[in-house]
Amino acid sequence: MNILMVCLGNICRSPLAEGIMIEKLRKAGKNYFVDSAGTGGWHSGESPDQRSITIAAKYDIVDRSSKIARKIHLDDFKRFDLVLAMDSSVYTDLIKLASPESQNKASPSKIFR
Repeated sequence: MNILMVCLGNICRSPLAEGIMIEKLRKAGKNYFVDSAGTGGWHSGESPDQRSITIAAKYDIVDRSSKIARKIHLDDFKRFDLVLAMDSSVYTDLIKLASPESQNKASPSKIFR
């Protein structure tokens, strides 16, 4: 299974959520591919926010400090089985972006609220 975590800029919530998901799946013995992206491209090419890196280190979450922010692409709805939105506005943006047959892959993430 391939899982994509999505927030606005892909420098705070979604890279941290990516690390949390990787850690939880590893502990559960699952070998899934997890990535993250943002609905906006204004941080594309940047590293995660230092606050996210600090929180990840504090809680022994998989290090995502080398992650490079990227904007979600239409192809992501083909590549990923599940696209988790970090909030309701991101979910709304994902539904608008996805083709009708891919909209069922997008889900508001209740895990991270």
